[in-house]
Amino acid sequence: MNFVYIEKLKLTTFRNHEAMSVDLGSSHVVLTGDNGAGKTNILEAVSFLSPGRGLRRAAYDRVGQAGKSGSWTVFAHMQGAQGDVKIGTGLQETAFGVENSRKVHINGVQVKTSDELLEHSRILWLTPSMDGLFTGATSDRRRFLDRLVLAVDPAHGRRVADFEKSMRARNKLLSEDFPDSAWLDATEAQLAELGVAIASARYELVTLLSEVIVRNNDPDSPFPDALVSISGTLENEISEIAASDLEEEYLDRLRNNRRIDARAGRTLEGPHRSDMIVQHRPKSMPASQCSTGEQKALLIGLLLAHARLVGEMHDATPILLLDEVAAHLDEGRRAALYDMIDALGCQAWMTGTDRALFKALDNRAIFLTVQDGKVFA
Repeated sequence: MNFVYIEKLKLTTFRNHEAMSVDLGSSHVVLTGDNGAGKTNILEAVSFLSPGRGLRRAAYDRVGQAGKSGSWTVFAHMQGAQGDVKIGTGLQETAFGVENSRKVHINGVQVKTSDELLEHSRILWLTPSMDGLFTGATSDRRRFLDRLVLAVDPAHGRRVADFEKSMRARNKLLSEDFPDSAWLDATEAQLAELGVAIASARYELVTLLSEVIVRNNDPDSPFPDALVSISGTLENEISEIAASDLEEEYLDRLRNNRRIDARAGRTLEGPHRSDMIVQHRPKSMPASQCSTGEQKALLIGLLLAHARLVGEMHDATPILLLDEVAAHLDEGRRAALYDMIDALGCQAWMTGTDRALFKALDNRAIFLTVQDGKVFA
């Protein structure tokens, strides 16, 4: 399996980092410093080495340093899944102002889409905002699941975006007094095709992830196994009906529900309403009913299982971004977590306010201090 890691990272006018450059090697990276120093900003920069809007889901024009033009760059020299590679991304400043879509350059050549980044690395993350995942909004769990799918299926992000675009078009058509029936038929046909493809990808990911969890079960692990499933009108049927037949069924339902959806002002059925269901396997208890500590442990265990799956499927280790992951873990769980990350063979980037939280890493990491947008060894 190829070991993927970042050797050098450079940021320019990114958040509170005006000009940052660090040489890293292949070790884990631990960033410590006060709250607001810029630790999470560095993790966010690394997350832009994958498709999408990063771990904060920020608009690109909100990432540049305050008081500057709005342009920003992230550059990484890394050992990727295909070997040595140099990647640059950001918003460029031109004679007409700062562009509003980020560009990606791989070995100096601009690529068509950020999806091409997945050929070189898969980046997974866990942030404090995810601590309420099991008790929060369904949309948060669905977005989390889709991020898991994207790490193994690069086309999934485009399918989801196209589905949402077609759904908005259908909703707009249904709001009209006399919608164009031909356009409505075409839009619903596209929704049916995309919807079933999205449901199939989610179902496959959950199936594969569950297999990894069962295969690597350790009753003594401080991070309990999760039982993962997905609930949705399409996902519930995907294992029972051929995809082509399910497309026809969903298309019929869309047509039959036009009046209901028009009154509601939105499309009421489809993969945009599905939910990821997680249970604490040893306790046979819904994750939402577990204690805060148990939910955190379940989430960490789920991320580690997903990292193992990504590595197995692509013969290359993912990079893990773990923001404040150790803050609420006792000493034993922290040590176990670091050992499990080592066993995966991943480069992990971790943040915390206290260096002592990472004592169990010993000489397995490079320790950097972040202060007011500057980084010190």
